[in-house]
Amino acid sequence: MKQLEVIQSKIYDIRGQKVMIDRDLAEMYGVETRVLNQAVKRNIDRFPLDFMFQLTDEETGNWKSQIVMTNSVKMGIRRNPYVFTELGVAMLSSVLNSKTAIQINMSIMRAFVAVRQLLLNPPVSPIHELQNEVKELKEYIEEVFADYNDINEDTQTQLELINQTLAELQAQKVLADKPRNPIGFPIPNKDKE
Repeated sequence: MKQLEVIQSKIYDIRGQKVMIDRDLAEMYGVETRVLNQAVKRNIDRFPLDFMFQLTDEETGNWKSQIVMTNSVKMGIRRNPYVFTELGVAMLSSVLNSKTAIQINMSIMRAFVAVRQLLLNPPVSPIHELQNEVKELKEYIEEVFADYNDINEDTQTQLELINQTLAELQAQKVLADKPRNPIGFPIPNKDKE
């Protein structure tokens, strides 16, 4: 796993492509950079532009700043380095035909795949996951309270109507329970006679 991390740290993003630099590849394959480049030049037909390209002066300056070394004498660079895309690295195994090159090449291919997977599926941190859950819970609670308020307003309106109806019924009952004056002529009571 440690070797995979070392290889991943040597994969750069240049011109929108994930690439590895010739000197890093040569170091991993256990050959000199010039030997690697000579093998590539002898088989240049196998390395079209989407497999390999040479950095411009500006890109070389940017690349050097990526690895925090700006002194080209210290880096031993006499010319702009070549960089190899994933396809170019795969092709290198056929040009550098040794057991070491094949083993290293397999590790490099795994690193490219791991980088691609990392870009497609970024890791989710527990904090970020917790933030998402809290956000979802907050939205749910807001919906519940909104529904509760709607129900509460409807219920309040209904209670007001019920109270109004009860008040009207009570007023009618009070009127109904009041003693009524008889209508018409009073009938004499025969007991009093």
